Amino acid sequence: MLEIQTVISEINNGVLKLTLNRPDKLNSFNEEMHLSFRAEIERAHSEKAVRSVLLTGSGRGFCAGQDLGDRDPRKGGERSDLGHTIETFYNPTLRLIRSLEKPIICAVNGVAAGAGANIALACDIVLAARSAKFIQAFSKIGLIPDAGGSWSLPRILGEPRAKALALLGEPLTAEQAESWGLIWKAVDDAALPEEATALAEKLATGPTVGLGLTKRLIQAAASQDLDTHLDMERDCQQTAGFTDDYAEGVIAFLEKRPAQFRGE
Repeated sequence: MLEIQTVISEINNGVLKLTLNRPDKLNSFNEEMHLSFRAEIERAHSEKAVRSVLLTGSGRGFCAGQDLGDRDPRKGGERSDLGHTIETFYNPTLRLIRSLEKPIICAVNGVAAGAGANIALACDIVLAARSAKFIQAFSKIGLIPDAGGSWSLPRILGEPRAKALALLGEPLTAEQAESWGLIWKAVDDAALPEEATALAEKLATGPTVGLGLTKRLIQAAASQDLDTHLDMERDCQQTAGFTDDYAEGVIAFLEKRPAQFRGE
């Protein structure tokens, strides 16, 4: 029997495209997919050829979160330790996503529920098909938002909207998500693959070090006072100023031509 890859990966034009691939389960996470997905994000950290990442799902959904099929209480036995699941699988992966100093674009091609929604929101730029929905489904099964959701939602939306989404578990359309500032853009379903790929390829030709430092600064801003952050800006700008891409950018500006960045 042919083994099905739970995460399909390919590199083209500097873009590592990752497709969650359990379409019959709405790409919900089992242990195999957890480990495969984490390994690919680790690859993005270490492989120089990767200059941006594009994440999407196969079939009619992006990701329905954790696969609950093997956690049916009717089967008896000991209950699953969800804290162990989070510590072993979700938290390491979320830390890898947030610490990757390369752009990660998420193309939400259908429903993004539970941890699936929050993994999408951990990415840098989120595009969603107009038919997509974001659902903080945790309250429907007596749980709390995980995969960073209880951290990211109030930071992005503010406390009132974050609480309503989490407590009610009601679907949020892609167009609502865009209007609330939860995602970058809602696009027509048919246009999503092409637009997301073009965006990922554009970022893959950018000044990779500078883009990574920009991510680091923006992510740190909410937890720092101004003086600390200004010091961090100074240090990051110092690093960026010694890159070959900065030199190329200045020369290209002076020569009135597009810069040819190499990610160095």
